[in-house]
Amino acid sequence: MNMDKQTTWHLEEYGEEGNVTFYGVNIFDYEWKDTGKSVQVKDPLYKQTFTFPVYIVTIDGIDVKFAAGEFSPYVWGFYIPR
Repeated sequence: MNMDKQTTWHLEEYGEEGNVTFYGVNIFDYEWKDTGKSVQVKDPLYKQTFTFPVYIVTIDGIDVKFAAGEFSPYVWGFYIPR
């Protein structure tokens, strides 16, 4: 697993699997391409550390990068680099 340690990642959105508006769309309606990298993030509520994969998705012809994973069953967090 290739860790991305040089970028700061911030929680941008969270919600139920299949129903998260992220980048103005329901992100679950798009194909996510795994970059092979991962990042460590903290759950904002319980401060638990997670390792989430980094993905790229194309929305309206623009590639966007984000990290995503489940905090608990069916509850997803989405992080963006800053």
